[in-house]
Amino acid sequence: MANLGHVYLIGAGPGDPGLLTIRGKEILEKADVVVYDRLVSPAILGMCNAKAKMVDVGKMPTHHKVKQSEINKLLVQFAREYPQGIIARLKGGDPFVFGRGGEEALELVDAGVEFDVIPGITSAISVPAYAGIPVSHRGIATSFHVITGHEKAESNGELSLDFETLAKCSGTLIFLMGIANMDFIAKRLMECGKDPKTPLAFIEKGTTPYQRTVMATLETAGETIVREKVTAPAITIMGGVVELGQTLAWKKNLPLSGKRLVVTRAAKQASGISARLTALGAEVIETPMIETRTLDIPDVYEVTSLRGSERPKQSIHADFEDLKNIDVLAFTSTNGVESFFKQLLASGHDIRELAGKKIASVGKITEKKLLEYGIHCDYVPEDHTGEGLGKLLAALIPQSTEGATSYPIPRILLLQGNLADETLLNLLPKATRWVVYETLPVTELPEWKREAVEKADAVVFASTSAVENFVKLMSQGTAGVPPYLKATNGSAPIPQTSFCIGRMTESAAQKHGFETVISDETTMDSLVKKIVEYYSAGERA
Repeated sequence: MANLGHVYLIGAGPGDPGLLTIRGKEILEKADVVVYDRLVSPAILGMCNAKAKMVDVGKMPTHHKVKQSEINKLLVQFAREYPQGIIARLKGGDPFVFGRGGEEALELVDAGVEFDVIPGITSAISVPAYAGIPVSHRGIATSFHVITGHEKAESNGELSLDFETLAKCSGTLIFLMGIANMDFIAKRLMECGKDPKTPLAFIEKGTTPYQRTVMATLETAGETIVREKVTAPAITIMGGVVELGQTLAWKKNLPLSGKRLVVTRAAKQASGISARLTALGAEVIETPMIETRTLDIPDVYEVTSLRGSERPKQSIHADFEDLKNIDVLAFTSTNGVESFFKQLLASGHDIRELAGKKIASVGKITEKKLLEYGIHCDYVPEDHTGEGLGKLLAALIPQSTEGATSYPIPRILLLQGNLADETLLNLLPKATRWVVYETLPVTELPEWKREAVEKADAVVFASTSAVENFVKLMSQGTAGVPPYLKATNGSAPIPQTSFCIGRMTESAAQKHGFETVISDETTMDSLVKKIVEYYSAGERA
């Protein structure tokens, strides 16, 4: 229908964002509207088109945020509001496995709305697999049966299950969404002849960093749920295959399992550290606080000096015709490196312009970025800060004394962004500065991301601007009391932990009340190592 949007019923899988299908990701990246449930991982929501309208219809146990009938109508409404648009209905697991996707599809058919179904990996088989439990196994179970554990009959309000038939099944029984009713289910199965010693496992938050497996038997199911505080979302699996989980459990308890970490780096820089933290078991919420843009030539930035009349307001921009007069190029960030080389090529020049010049880097991360362009650094300070770089370069300048032989003073070029402070210029008053990129703060957070951030264990900061903008965004609408500051027993707020690269970043975080942990070196490897050490020490304490 040319005057209607196209709806995609997408299965998000059981929780691990790596289990989302490639087709599902492709649609989410193009979607105009995303209608999602509560069990969808924040990491998957982060894959959605940044411009998409995000609609939370999440359902909580015993409380439906939006009724299913309303969701059905909502999909039709969006299809009408977005002619030829893409409407993604994102559901946990698979849309057609107790996901009520069939009901939504029927509503779309009645309204004449075209739709596709993009299946997801159902928790019924994937969650046991992550716990080392095969749902079928030769000689133990030749069939498996997936059962809803919460659908009740309208006539008497009891679970609408054929307990006599289920009790006679020799295959594996898998109950979805049934924790609240499992004591009753277990008792009815035993009443109908099911062996009370039947092995049973509860698997909470399967495939996520918070996964937990609790073993029991049919006769101890109810008391185990209470004693171990088993909560939804969880599945229950019954049968002889459960015992294989003792031997086949392959998902290890990684150093950062159960930790949610917010990474505030710019989107194009976040993937590296996010992948490392995820591999160590953490749930990572990528929440860029700043974005950068390489300035077009000849964009000019008005830079007001902090030193008053000595260096008045001036226009500073790249002038590659003047590059031949430069002796030392000083890079203060990876953004500066990328932007400089983009501008160099855009201006009709190339890397040969750097022949014979010395190259300085503020630290190892920037040094590594320069190596990607085939550039080895001549100068890297031991103190990986602007002050450390400034002092190192200042030492290259000969100090004139009366009657001494005159030596040429090297001309130093600083490649910086529009928010750079005066530290380097104060130490190098005769240096030239080019503003090669601008830093743009993120101005708003979608509600789903704000909620995910508020529940995080720690925040990762790599710059002072990220700290400042994070505090600004998270303080909006809270009467000046940032929600990331956690209160305990009504006492004063206790700052959330932050992991910082560099002393300036740490200082900015401390100013806003964070408890800070700083990396030993200004590298992502060092920061990741420090995060692991911090949580490992906490577990030993």
